[in-house]
Amino acid sequence: MSERLGLAGSVSIALGGMIGGGIFAVLGVVAQITGPATWLAFVLAGVVALCAGYSYTVLNGLVDDDGGSVTFVRCFLDDTTAAGMVGWTLLVGYVGSMGMYAVAFAEFAVGLGGVPEAVAGVPLRPVVSVAVVAAFVGLNLLGARATGSAENLLVGAKVAVLVALGVGGLVFATVVEPRPISLGVGQLPSFGPVMAAAVSFVAFQGWQLLFYDQESIVDPTETIRRAVYVSIPVAVAIYVVVGVVTTNLAREALRTHPHTALASAAEPMLGAVGYAGVGYTVVSLAALFSTGSAINATLFSSGHLAKGMVSEDLLPDRVSETGADGVPARTFLALGGITAALTVVGSLEAITAFASLSFIVVFGTVSYLALRHRDREAVNPLPPAVGVVGTAAFAPLMLYHLYRREPGTLVTVLVIAAAVVAAELLYFERAALRRELNAFEDDIEAAVDDALTGED
Repeated sequence: MSERLGLAGSVSIALGGMIGGGIFAVLGVVAQITGPATWLAFVLAGVVALCAGYSYTVLNGLVDDDGGSVTFVRCFLDDTTAAGMVGWTLLVGYVGSMGMYAVAFAEFAVGLGGVPEAVAGVPLRPVVSVAVVAAFVGLNLLGARATGSAENLLVGAKVAVLVALGVGGLVFATVVEPRPISLGVGQLPSFGPVMAAAVSFVAFQGWQLLFYDQESIVDPTETIRRAVYVSIPVAVAIYVVVGVVTTNLAREALRTHPHTALASAAEPMLGAVGYAGVGYTVVSLAALFSTGSAINATLFSSGHLAKGMVSEDLLPDRVSETGADGVPARTFLALGGITAALTVVGSLEAITAFASLSFIVVFGTVSYLALRHRDREAVNPLPPAVGVVGTAAFAPLMLYHLYRREPGTLVTVLVIAAAVVAAELLYFERAALRRELNAFEDDIEAAVDDALTGED
């Protein structure tokens, strides 16, 4: 039991998987879409995520096995292929999320004073991205206790800095150097905040990680339920405050370098007392803590997901060992290796977009499953209905945004999606394909025999 996570560790895993993406990797993208109404985009995405979280927790109480998207689809739809495709989609989304965090980590690291952008002609950003992924693969190989302890420290550090930045920014803008605070009220009737909410949805996937960690959590059903209901509102509150501060204090930075604009928001606050550079450095360090903890949490949980999928014959045996105590080293090494490769060859925009779409589809599916079981006493139909409607709206809005703003990224996302679906179908329908190939070979052999017999 001493190796298992309690409520604090579970909340840390959930927040670690959310805040790293929402603040330091997605904030700039969202702000470019909807400007001062960024806070509303995070609220909308958070509401849909909380409703999906409700769906997960109630379904988790209705199944005998460890819960999660894959288990829910298998149990309630009795469709192994669909369950496997959901699992593969999640793993690709998690790898994309880790790639997104690793790229953001490296951008903040390279942005620190005194750190060069290249060494001997080699860009430093990809090197740092690969190095941080490797570091957290090593940490996860040490086990659940080391992972949970590290996550508590990382999450505590980044939350403290972000809360200080948010509260300090509001005090600075309203008391120290009073200025009009724009909340983007004029954009409320438009589609901008809703479209931005779709783009930011990847920022709210961290809590879902807990459902694949149940063998590492004390009293998992109740602990996870409480952790979900704590972590999502906390993340939304932090996103809202920091979003308001950043869009009001770092408008130019959001336009010129959106991925690191949050650090620029600290400059005017501490600049008032002569420490502008210190503010940038402190927030940049918080970004390293934040994105690092997001990699840590996501790798920890995706490893458990992969192990569970192998045990259900939804992944090849070489990925994991079903009888192993904890997650085997080769599982973490495989996930880390793919992530590292993605950080070198992929773009942040494409990685973020595909990860968001993956989670929109999966969250919508689980919300639909909960809505189907609304006749159960434990299921309130309203939250699942909101989850279904919200995700159904987010998916086309996300694609429309890419079509208008980033057509190249849209093509990349569609190619990745097509490749993933093709791989899924080849794997899960391999028995049927083998039968068809055997039948085809038999027909060819029969035709050859007939031809030879005719010649005789």
